[in-house]
Amino acid sequence: MKKSIRTFLKVAEKDEIARSANPAIVRASTIYFKTMQEMRSHQKKISKGKKVLHWDYGRQGSQTTIKLQNILRELEQSYDVFLTQTGFGAVAVFNINKFCFFANFIFKISKTIWIIPNCVYRPTQKLTSQLLKEFKIKTIWYDPNNFDDLKNKVTKKTKLIYVENPGSNSFEFQDLGKIVSFAKRKNIYTAIDNTWATAYYFKPIKLGFDLSITSATKYYSGHSDVMAGSLAVSKKVYKKVWWYNHVSGYRLSADDAYLIIRGIRTLDLRLDKHHENTLKVIKWLSKQKKIAKILYPHNPSSKSYKLWKKYYSGASGLLSIIIKSKSKNSVYSFVNSLKLFGIGYSWGGYSSLAVYNDQTEMGDRRFFKIEKNHHLIRLHVGLEDTNDLISDLKNALRKVK
Repeated sequence: MKKSIRTFLKVAEKDEIARSANPAIVRASTIYFKTMQEMRSHQKKISKGKKVLHWDYGRQGSQTTIKLQNILRELEQSYDVFLTQTGFGAVAVFNINKFCFFANFIFKISKTIWIIPNCVYRPTQKLTSQLLKEFKIKTIWYDPNNFDDLKNKVTKKTKLIYVENPGSNSFEFQDLGKIVSFAKRKNIYTAIDNTWATAYYFKPIKLGFDLSITSATKYYSGHSDVMAGSLAVSKKVYKKVWWYNHVSGYRLSADDAYLIIRGIRTLDLRLDKHHENTLKVIKWLSKQKKIAKILYPHNPSSKSYKLWKKYYSGASGLLSIIIKSKSKNSVYSFVNSLKLFGIGYSWGGYSSLAVYNDQTEMGDRRFFKIEKNHHLIRLHVGLEDTNDLISDLKNALRKVK
């Protein structure tokens, strides 16, 4: 019987031995075997990349992390999924923290070029522009609103196109199908940060991406109490990523994996509610004179909406608003006066958040500029009653002068 993803998330990976609704938390460094023959046979299975119920050494994970990988593999519709200790760690497995070794020894792309849109998460932007050049890898930024700009910047040395969709804080949506098709014709690897939508609303590997990164800290967890990352991969790159992950020591703890499993059971319900609440809040915001612009795929006549609709089945609770004011301090007062929107990072939990972002905090943005007397506020619309959230925003907006 084929199950819908909603049903799958509720019934997958229960503990059949203990007859528990959720898998056990298995903490282990030592894994016992009955005989040396059994150990060697199991190690051969692991070295060939075969699916196993347990590892030969705790550094690789435990039964709890394997169960989370099984859930995410089905959700992502990917060949496999690797887990990391943080969301940015998933970026690291493939290109940042230990990127240098991975890039040079796995993909053998020293002295090559990476093409990245100039709208990515600031840490990604900063490290790719500063760290990569130390290893003779050049980063070229392209305009996320101009596909021709991407195409014109690709050369024979280009080895990777990395996408973040939508753009961090500025919410540019790109034509992902065009990017994938173009990259395949040129034999270029593709990777995407899919944290905003998660695999519930969009499946990058199914579209043709080689790697899909998600911060499990956010919507997969949904409770703002654990940090983790996932890296879904295609069959094409699986062996390369598996080898690096195997020797690098990246590992998610059993306790953190359990918390992600607990949260992901309600991923569909939470994300659908985030989307519903966000549209209600945006409907009210769009009528406010002090709001100059709303950055979110909500307007059917916009390019962003059309590109979002083309590939996504839904949208999350993260958006940005542009407030028009000659007084930065009064906009700060707007944020400070919010009672239900907490001031803080790491969106994706059940609660609403607000953060003021100026141009410098967004990094070196060459294709997105905040106009004079315009102020960008990133909002995360949580699961609270939207009447209360709107009332909170209404009261705080009075502070804007």
